Amino acid sequence: MTTLKISLKANEKIYVNGAVIKTDRKVTLEFLNNVQFLLENHVLQAEDAHTPLRQLYFTVQIMLITPDNANDARQLFGQLLPKLLNSFTSERIRAGLKHVEELVTNGQVYDALKEIRALYPVEDEIMTQNNQLARSEPVTAIAGE
Repeated sequence: MTTLKISLKANEKIYVNGAVIKTDRKVTLEFLNNVQFLLENHVLQAEDAHTPLRQLYFTVQIMLITPDNANDARQLFGQLLPKLLNSFTSERIRAGLKHVEELVTNGQVYDALKEIRALYPVEDEIMTQNNQLARSEPVTAIAGE
């Protein structure tokens, strides 16, 4: 059996199988079996879900943090994923999204979140390029002016 040790600072939170645990001092947790967890610094707030991949991350995160809402989040995930696959042309993102789908289907929500986070830089690059293109397109004059 493999154990997992996680060290937390004072007042840090960890989300474990839907439970929120907050420490009052520096502590090391040792998990002796398989557990789904999310560290506080990986929790995305709703107001920060401002790109398509971050919206997907937020949806998958709900499955982990609030198991009572996991079915609703899975339904939303099932609606979002095909739209994202159709809208992204980047093969790296498309392959990553297909892997995310497989992970979520197999109940590996934590690994799906890690995969989505790994795609953020690619998405950020695409968004930057799109913004630059939008700014560089010439403005056409209205006829008669």
